[in-house]
Amino acid sequence: MLPRRPTARKGRGGFSGWPRGRRPTYPWGFRSPLVRGSAVPGLGSDLRQRGESVFARLEPRLPSVSKPIQYVGGELNSTVKEWDCGADATGDGETVRWALMYPDAYEVGLPNQGVQILYEVLNERDWILAERTYSVWPDMEAVMRQGDADGPIPQFTVDAHRPVRDFDVFGLSFSTELGYTNMLNALDLAGIPLHAVDRGDDDPIVLAGGHAAFNPEPVAAFLDAAVLGDGEEVVLAISEVVREWKAEGRTGGRDELLRRLAVTGNIYVPKFYDVVYAEDGSIEAVVPNRPGIPYRIRKHTLMDLDAWPYPAKPLVPLAETVHERFSVEIFRGCTRGCRFCQAGMITRPVRERSLETIGAMVENGIRKSGFEEVGLLSLSSADHTEIGDLAKGLADRYEGSNVSLSLPSTRVDAFNISLANEFSRNGRRSGLTFAPEGGSERMRKVINKMVTEEDLIRTVATAYSHGWRQVKLYFMVGLPTETDEDVLQIADLARKVIAKGREVSGRNDIRCTVSIGGFVPKPHTPFQWASQLDHETTDARLKKLRDTVREDKKFGRAIGFRYHDGKPGTIEGLLSRGDRRVGAVIEQVWRDGGRFDGWSEHFSYDRWAESAATALAGTGVDLEWYTTREREYDEVLPWDHLDSGLDKDWLWADWEDAIDPSTDVEVEDCRWTPCYDCGVCPEMNTEIQIGPTGKQLLPLSVV
Repeated sequence: MLPRRPTARKGRGGFSGWPRGRRPTYPWGFRSPLVRGSAVPGLGSDLRQRGESVFARLEPRLPSVSKPIQYVGGELNSTVKEWDCGADATGDGETVRWALMYPDAYEVGLPNQGVQILYEVLNERDWILAERTYSVWPDMEAVMRQGDADGPIPQFTVDAHRPVRDFDVFGLSFSTELGYTNMLNALDLAGIPLHAVDRGDDDPIVLAGGHAAFNPEPVAAFLDAAVLGDGEEVVLAISEVVREWKAEGRTGGRDELLRRLAVTGNIYVPKFYDVVYAEDGSIEAVVPNRPGIPYRIRKHTLMDLDAWPYPAKPLVPLAETVHERFSVEIFRGCTRGCRFCQAGMITRPVRERSLETIGAMVENGIRKSGFEEVGLLSLSSADHTEIGDLAKGLADRYEGSNVSLSLPSTRVDAFNISLANEFSRNGRRSGLTFAPEGGSERMRKVINKMVTEEDLIRTVATAYSHGWRQVKLYFMVGLPTETDEDVLQIADLARKVIAKGREVSGRNDIRCTVSIGGFVPKPHTPFQWASQLDHETTDARLKKLRDTVREDKKFGRAIGFRYHDGKPGTIEGLLSRGDRRVGAVIEQVWRDGGRFDGWSEHFSYDRWAESAATALAGTGVDLEWYTTREREYDEVLPWDHLDSGLDKDWLWADWEDAIDPSTDVEVEDCRWTPCYDCGVCPEMNTEIQIGPTGKQLLPLSVV
C-alpha cells in the first residue's frame, strides 16, 4: 500500500513525556564542528576541505522550503563526531566513514529501526563515523540544484551536514523497491557517478541492504555491493576491511577493496558477475568473471539478539514522523510458512530476545527518548513463547503511568483477550488489526494461512464482547488461483464480523475496516514462480468488492473500505523480480522526473510503462514478461546466485502444493513440529532459538 504524506496532528503517543531538561530546542543556530581533511575538487570551491559542513550555504535557503526542520538535524540522541575521529594524537590511524540512508523522506526514514541500529552500532566504535541522510523533497532538490556562488549544494547528512560523496561508504537500506529512483536522485545530488563502473577511488562504496537486497539485480548497475541478511555484525566487518585497505595506502584501488569484500562470501559485488541471456530473453547463467569470487553469496544471520540490544539510544525526531513511538524488536524471523511472505522466509530461523533483555530495552528506551508508546515488534509478535509473561510484566511495571504498550497486526489464532487487556490496561484501547489475507477459506489454504472463518468470528466476538468497537481486517487481492468469488467473500466475511459484534455487544456502533493490498510475487518465496495479476483485472475485482459493500443497506455503512489500484503493484512486481535489464527502466523513469514512487501523489504508472517500453525495446522482454508471466522450475531466476538458505526444491514443492486443487497440504510452524527441511538451519549453520527461559521479567520495580 502506498502511504500518504502525513499531516500534522495532535494526540497521545507523541512527545509530551520528554525527560525533564532534555526537550530539544528548535536548532536554527546549529553549526557543525570544525573538521579536518584534504581538499576535494569538483564540489564547489577547490579549497573546500573533505568533510566540511555545507550548513552555512544551506541555512539561508531553509525558509524557502517546506518543513525545513527535517534538514537541520540535532535530534535527541544523534551523534556528531570529528571527521578524523579515528586518528590518535599524532594523526596516525584511519577513520572509516559511513553515510547511512533510508531512501525516503525524513518523516518515513528517521523511525526506520534498521538504520537507527546500524547508526548506533557503527558510532560506538571510536574509529568509525556514521551519519544519516534522507531523500529531499522536490522543493529542496530545486534549491540544492540551483545552489549558490560556490555551485550546487550536494546531498548532505543531517548530523553534521557533510557531503555524502566525502564518505567511504554510502549505505542504503531498502525495505521496498519503490525507493530506487530516490537512490538515483541522491547519487546525482551527491555528485557520485550514477553507474558503478564510472566511479573512482575517491567515490564512496555504494552499498545496499534490507529486504530488497535479496534481489539487487535491477539496481546492479548503480551498486558497488549488496549485503544479504542481518547487518549488525557485517557492517563492522566491512569497516575493518575498509580500514585495513586505507591503512595500506589504498593498495590496488577501488577494485581491490571490492575484491576483498567479495571474497568473504557475504557481500555481493555485481561487477564481478556476468549475466548470460538465452535467445528467448531468459537468463542462461550468472557466473563470476574473475578468480576467487564465490559462485553464491550467503546471507548473514545474527544469532544472539540479546548481545545486540539496539537501539539503546533511540533517535527522537524534531519533525512529525509516521511512527511516534519507541520500538523494541522482541524476536526476529518467522516460521509460520505463509507462502507469499518474503520477510518470513528470508529472516529464518526464529530468534527470540529474552524477557530480561526486552524489559531492559523498554525501560532504557523510555528513559532516553521520552516516548510514551512502546511497540513490541516482530513479524508475529504474539508468537513470542513468553508473550503472556512479557505483557503482564510490562503492564504491571507501567500501570498508572503515561506509558502505553502496543502490538502490531496480530494473528487471529494467536490473539487472546487476556493479552489484549494487558496491553490496554492504561486505558488506551485502540482498534485491533488482524490479517486473514485471503477472503475465502480456499484462498487461505492456498497461501498457507491456517485461519478458518470460525477462528476469525470467535476471535472478534471475544474482542467485541470485552469492549472493543473497531476491528481492522487486512486482505490481499491477486493471489495465485484467485477468482472473483474469492474476493467477494471478503465482503461476506466483513458482514459476519459486524453481525457477530452487534450480537455479543448489544450495540450498533460496531465497525470493521477492510484494507486491501495487491499481491506482489517476491523472490525467495514459494510464490516466486507465480504470475502476477494484471492491474486491469485487479481493479475490476476491487470495484466489484467495493460495490458489493456499498450496496449492503444493513452492514455497508459499518464497513470501512480502503484499497489502492493495481498499477503501483505492477511496477513493484517489475522491480521485485527484475534482472539487470530493468536498471535501464529505473534510470529512464528517474531522468523523466520519477521521485518518491512509494507515495501515491508522486507515483506515475504511465511514466513507468512508457519508460519500460523504451528501455526494454530490442531486448525481447517487456513489462508483462516480468510481471504476468508464470515461471517454470528450470528457469534461472535473477537471484538464484544469492543464497537465503532456503532449498529451491522445498520452495518448488510448496508452490506445487499451493496450486494443486487435489492436495490439502498445510505447512505448520516448525517451532512446534518436526523439521520441514526448508534448508535454512543446516545451510546457514543456525538453529531456532526460543523460550521459555523460566526467568522473570527484570527489573521488577513498578514505575
